[in-house]
Amino acid sequence: MGAQSKPEIPPWGRAAAGAAGAVLANALVYPLDIVKTRLQVQVRLDESAPGADDEPHYASTWDAVKRIVADDGIRGLYMGMNGSLIGVASTNFAYFYWYTLARSFYLKSSSLPALSPSTAVELSLGAVAGALAQLFTIPVAVVTTRQQTAKGNECKSLMATAREVVDGPDGVTGLWRGLKASLVLVVNPAITYGAYERLSSIFFPVESKLKPWQAFLLGALSKALATIVTQPLIVAKVGLQSKPPRTRSGKPFKSFIEVMKFIVKHEGALGLFKGIGPQIFKGFLVQGILMMTKERVELLLILFLRYLQATRRAQLQRVAGLASTVSQKALASTRPGL
Repeated sequence: MGAQSKPEIPPWGRAAAGAAGAVLANALVYPLDIVKTRLQVQVRLDESAPGADDEPHYASTWDAVKRIVADDGIRGLYMGMNGSLIGVASTNFAYFYWYTLARSFYLKSSSLPALSPSTAVELSLGAVAGALAQLFTIPVAVVTTRQQTAKGNECKSLMATAREVVDGPDGVTGLWRGLKASLVLVVNPAITYGAYERLSSIFFPVESKLKPWQAFLLGALSKALATIVTQPLIVAKVGLQSKPPRTRSGKPFKSFIEVMKFIVKHEGALGLFKGIGPQIFKGFLVQGILMMTKERVELLLILFLRYLQATRRAQLQRVAGLASTVSQKALASTRPGL
C-alpha cells in the first residue's frame, strides 16, 4: 500500500481477524439488525386491504423496539441471533480470505507493486471477493431473515426454518433466494472496504498500523457511504428473502426488480429507503467496531507469528549447536593418541 505497508499476514489470518471483528460487532448491536429488518420488510397497505390488520406497521425505530418488546419480550430483539452470527462469521471469513488473496495476487502481478491499487481496482477486488463469499454463505442469510421477520410464537430453530424454506415452492433453491440481488450488493462491501483503504491512505498515509479510534472512524465512515448508495437494493434483498406480504397470497417475489416495483407502487419511491436510519446507525457501529477489532486481532496475530518464528529459530540454533558439539566430540575421539 505504498507508504502504508502493512506487515505480512497470511490470508487465513486476515480472514479470521475479520470474522472475529464481525461477530463481536454484530453481537453488540444485534437488536438494531432486528429493527432495521422489520422496518425494511413491512409494506404500508390500505387499511381496507385484506389482511391489513394482521400486518404490523412500525412508525419509527423506537416504535419498532417498543412493540417488539411488548409482543415478544426482550428475547424478541434477539430472535435468529445464532444463525445471524454464524452467517456473519462465515461471510466475513470468506470475504476477507478471497479479498486478501485477490489483492496479493494483483500486487504481485502489477508492474508497479510499490503503488497502492487505484480506487477502481480496490472496488473490483472487493466485488470479486464479495461475489465468491455470497455464493457460499447466502443460505444462512435467507434462514436468518426468515427468523428475524417471524412473530415470536412462529419463530423456529435454524434447522427447522431451513427445512421450511426447502419445503416451500422453490425447494432447495429457496435457500439461494435473493442471490442475484446479493451479487449486485457486493458493491456494498466493495465500496466499504475500497473506501476504507482509500481513506486510510489519504488521512493516515504514514501509519503502518492504525490506532483503534482511527480504524473505527474509517470503518464507520466507509460503511455509511456504502449504505446510502445501496439502500434500495438492501431493502429489495430483504423483501426477497422474507415471507411475501399477505396481499400476495403467499406468492413469493421473483426478482429484486419486482420487489422494488411493489414497494414503489404501495409506498412511493421513498419506500426504497425505509429503515435507512437504523441501517446506517447499525452499519456505523458494526463497521467501526469490526475494523477496530480486526486491526487489533491482526496485530496480536503478527506478534504471535513472530513469537513462533523466534521460538523456531531458537530451537534450530540449539539443535545446530548440539549437532556441532557432538560432531566436535566425535572428531576429537578419532584423533590418534587421544
